[in-house]
Amino acid sequence: MIVEIDFNSDEAYYVQLCNQIILGIATDRIREGEVLPSVRQMADRIGINMHTVNKAYAVLRQEGFVKLDRRRGAIVSLDVNKLQALEEMRRDLGVVLARGVCKNVSREEVHSLVDEIFDRFAGGGE
Repeated sequence: MIVEIDFNSDEAYYVQLCNQIILGIATDRIREGEVLPSVRQMADRIGINMHTVNKAYAVLRQEGFVKLDRRRGAIVSLDVNKLQALEEMRRDLGVVLARGVCKNVSREEVHSLVDEIFDRFAGGGE
């Protein structure tokens, strides 16, 4: 699993790590049941503090992407709650779309972009 942190980004390292793991799951580079590197291994591998990795893993657990096992570590285990996922998407996309509207991005451009991005993940649909 290749994870890269942008140390020049304003985005928190733990958020970057979470996002990269989620993208890895969505694109099938990380599969359900796969054990993620230990906190120490991940911290050493990408050059960040162990507490930051621990926070990322805790957030992923809270959001239903991994389960934490004392013996095995963080295991990809998707907690499928479609209604909750849709509500989270509604909240997150609301802000993203508002930014686009402020910058004159059209509905058609948004639809095209969403289709393009969606098609990259897990075979492009249902």
